[in-house]
Amino acid sequence: MRTSNTLTMRPYICLMTYVFLPILIVIGTTTIHHDYCIIGAGPSGLQLGYFLHQKNRNYIIFERNNVSGSFYLKYPRHRKLISINKRNTGKTNKEFNLRHDWNSLISHDESLQIRHYSKELFPHADILVRYLNDYKEKLGLRVQYNTNIQNIEHQQDLYSMEDSNSQKYTCSKLIMATGIATPNIPENVPGMEYVTGYEDVSVNPEDFEGQSVLILGRGNAAFETADAIYGSTNVVHMVARSRVRLSWATHYVGDLRAVNNGLLDTYQLKSLDGVLEAGLEEVKIVQQDGKLHLQFKEDEEDPIYSIDNFALRDPYDKIIRCLGFKFDKSIFNNKTVISSGRGRTKKYPKINYNYESADNPNMFFAGTVTHSLDFRKSAGGFIHGFRYTARALHHLLEWRYHQVPWPSIRAPITQIENTIMKRLNEASGTYQMFGVLGDLIILNENGLEFEYLEEFPINLIDELYKNAGHNATRIIAIVMEYGKDFSGPGNDIFRIDRATGEPAEAHHSNFLHPVFYYYDKLPTEQDMRKKPLRDALPSPKLLHHIVEDFLTSWDGWTSHILPLRRFLEEALDRDLRSYFADNCMKLALTCTDVPLSCQMDFMEGQGLVPTYSLAQLAKDSKLLL
Repeated sequence: MRTSNTLTMRPYICLMTYVFLPILIVIGTTTIHHDYCIIGAGPSGLQLGYFLHQKNRNYIIFERNNVSGSFYLKYPRHRKLISINKRNTGKTNKEFNLRHDWNSLISHDESLQIRHYSKELFPHADILVRYLNDYKEKLGLRVQYNTNIQNIEHQQDLYSMEDSNSQKYTCSKLIMATGIATPNIPENVPGMEYVTGYEDVSVNPEDFEGQSVLILGRGNAAFETADAIYGSTNVVHMVARSRVRLSWATHYVGDLRAVNNGLLDTYQLKSLDGVLEAGLEEVKIVQQDGKLHLQFKEDEEDPIYSIDNFALRDPYDKIIRCLGFKFDKSIFNNKTVISSGRGRTKKYPKINYNYESADNPNMFFAGTVTHSLDFRKSAGGFIHGFRYTARALHHLLEWRYHQVPWPSIRAPITQIENTIMKRLNEASGTYQMFGVLGDLIILNENGLEFEYLEEFPINLIDELYKNAGHNATRIIAIVMEYGKDFSGPGNDIFRIDRATGEPAEAHHSNFLHPVFYYYDKLPTEQDMRKKPLRDALPSPKLLHHIVEDFLTSWDGWTSHILPLRRFLEEALDRDLRSYFADNCMKLALTCTDVPLSCQMDFMEGQGLVPTYSLAQLAKDSKLLL
């Protein structure tokens, strides 16, 4: 019977092979298309996905691992984030509080704030992983896990790619949100094979008990590693080409943070640990008698070191590489060109100010990979910065591909001062992305209204209509800036005259403060190219600084509001003071012209212009999210 059944089934097996196998093959190789493909479900991929989801766009987020934010499962190695979780500010305004919440993403869900997950000022990295996965689940974002995208290629108007299972995908718009997660390993340093990378270094201090350790690099990862082990070691030495750059001196969050700089104490107090400068391209690593030695390349005759007081002449038990990360280009087809930035931004892909690839149209970047645009200037490489640049990218995409103009509010010119003051004292995007994102006020030709655009990339101001869908001639740009000559690794930023409180000296403000640029015509592309690198924008017709404030609260009548009103009156050529009705009547009877507020009150009463209350203004501001 067994033989008979086998023979009986054989024709059916053959039939299934010839009929159904081709169908399975076709199904297995069917190309899946999405309008937007986001590569990476880290914080920037999720943030951009949220905005696309809110607009009901056809998008997918590909993630090669089985969780969102998988980078933070391993990094930072010693698990303490250096992004601030300041839960208490004394205020209840959500927008203001985001200024001091460096981990949360933007959403409409009040529960999705890191302060609900941890009370620590510098949370554990596992907290961020849990938060990011809750963010994905609660907001219903479309993430496809366990999908390792590779072989990305630009074909005509589409991008094609495939996963490790040979499933093919295409998309019209490709957004790279992979971060920079490939360890930077110098190729010109002989002996690097003896070095332990930051990605593999032990996090158990006992593994370094009684050892001498050399750390290559001097960023936060290097100092984080040193702080974890210097209580167990004989010595910890650190070497890198550039000097130590302290974030409190440079105002750049990517420089060395106070939470990691304990080794500077033991160095300056001469307790064996030390920091020095040397270019790694000048040295090599030699293993001898189970120890590791550093020597100059040109001194081939000396087996250990070149001079008898060479600072690193003693051997080391371990050498640890903490030289940061770089962008991974391996997921692209060989035909797809991805240029790198120049100089200190060479670890990032080369992109334009609209976050589009310099080599490939319709390929955009989000998150840390966009940091080349504001490297060592602003916070675009970190969550509290790129959550806003991701929103800016979304607005750019909405106009370019869906003809949805950049969100704005329109209000009578008499409310321009109140609108500005509200933003100055609440806005988080321009506060964190200082010198990069700014608010734009378009002054309508009739002189009676203005439009307000929030958090626009100021380097695109010369092509406002092309990028935002708004026509403009006269504009006021509001940008947050530090003093030009104040910050720097060698500057004394704690000097006694570090700040000013005099409104007349506002242009000498050193700390973060608002700067106003009034243009009676838009800057041109040539103007943008010719502006000095240290300047946020080209020289305007009128420039106004609001004096820095210790509380970063620009609400003083004499110091902040009155000088601002005088600037606005000069720019608008209008009297912006408010008058009571009886004063308006008196002025109308005795003067040939009456103040603008009197005119607007009359016109509103006649129904000639819409009444626009501050309550409505606040409501519209929320809609901009």
